Amino acid sequence: MPTLTIIRGHQTITQSFEPGALLDDVLRSAGIDVVKPCGGRGNCKKCAVDVEGNISEPTNSEISARSRLSCQTRLLGDARVTLREAAVMEQIETELKTALAVGKPMQGDYGAAVDIGTTTVALRLYDLHDGRCLRSLGLLNPQSSVAADVMGRIGASLKGQGELMLQQIHTAISSLLDEAASSVGIPVGSIKSLVVTGNTTMLYLFMGYDPAALSHAPFEADHLFGGYYDALGRSVYLPRCMHAFVGADITCAVLAAGQTDQPEISLLCDIGTNGEISLWKDGTLYVTSTAAGPAFEGAGISCGVGSVRGAIDKVWVEDGQIRTHTISDAPAVGICGSGLIDAVAAGLDTGFIDETGAMDDDEFTLAPGCSLTGADIRAVQLAKAAIAAGIQTLLETAGVSYSQVTTLYIAGGFGSHLSPQSAARIGLLPAELVPRVKVIGNAALGGASSLLLDEEGERATTAIAEKSVHVNLGGNPAFNENYMEQMLFPEDE
Repeated sequence: MPTLTIIRGHQTITQSFEPGALLDDVLRSAGIDVVKPCGGRGNCKKCAVDVEGNISEPTNSEISARSRLSCQTRLLGDARVTLREAAVMEQIETELKTALAVGKPMQGDYGAAVDIGTTTVALRLYDLHDGRCLRSLGLLNPQSSVAADVMGRIGASLKGQGELMLQQIHTAISSLLDEAASSVGIPVGSIKSLVVTGNTTMLYLFMGYDPAALSHAPFEADHLFGGYYDALGRSVYLPRCMHAFVGADITCAVLAAGQTDQPEISLLCDIGTNGEISLWKDGTLYVTSTAAGPAFEGAGISCGVGSVRGAIDKVWVEDGQIRTHTISDAPAVGICGSGLIDAVAAGLDTGFIDETGAMDDDEFTLAPGCSLTGADIRAVQLAKAAIAAGIQTLLETAGVSYSQVTTLYIAGGFGSHLSPQSAARIGLLPAELVPRVKVIGNAALGGASSLLLDEEGERATTAIAEKSVHVNLGGNPAFNENYMEQMLFPEDE
């Protein structure tokens, strides 16, 4: 049987395989998951590797990428692969911008709140006696190696990869718990209480549930959680979801923002791979979700990266020239979500990009080796149109004008680093609401932390869910019309 030699840093691993096996499958057999935001279709070019030996001819995707891809290359005989060093995410949002109060904490001396995002996983460790946060940590969600978005992971689960994703997320959370406990000098076993939040699909995958109900109309979840479950060797509290695609993360965000505690009309947006939106008006919480895709997380963009060292995170125009800033002031390696929004706004301001998304040249160069293509601009248009049309449709459904909205809460990791002005310039957010924006950080993690520190919050989250009315955007004529209108970028005023 032929052998694959795997070089990863200073580590060498050998793995046998059957001739004709996909390189990605052999790597997985060796315990190595390579991130593939496109789900292995060869579109994102993010699983590039250096491989030699008895291998298949390059596919069209590999020729386009000018590199071999682990999701496309087949091993015909003995081969050797060198894995490229994975960049470390440096801006995973674990900080809270909402106040926490200690009431009746959950059981034990220590507890942890966890937010399973589609792209990242964030954890905060607390002393349950006084409510102090002892450590906050985050990492890339390893399920990104299977697919970048919710629907991709649902499909993968239905094709038999549910157990893999269950093990991936359990291993990730366990590693965060181990690191957090070790860093403050406590046994990991002393962390007795856990609150785990996330969108509905993430909680299904965390529990190992069959997500078939989430894969087709009428998209009615057979599990909405809101109770204690056995997982990770503990009793874990999973907050209540509001709908198949409006999850516990939004319930927790609404709790953290105190959105339903205020009399005025307010809007809350968690902008990411899934755009989840809530509108509070007269005792009713209107909620919806819209599939923005992974563009805002850097996936699906030709030079897109996560919030890693060297990622362009800010772009502006100065003296008619494009200026950029990178994370850690390192040489540019690509562009992350916040930089992408800034870049498109800058392109519009300079006239390099017009309102239809057309560009003067084939590429919009930001830094050496980092340019945006026409396909990248199109991806931004699709993503921003989905969010903007979702906001517009939700307001229209509730009979609310922009002028009536007192506060626009922006939640989530991407939203925490987003320039509201750039978001309005490209039409992602309504320009009229920019002065009323309140950035609330990882509000899902904040709400989960509140539940950990005061069990009374369990009733509050149930009440939030019961006040919610889901507005379905699928097949909604108003949404479809708004979506087409929002595809255009706003003209310069």
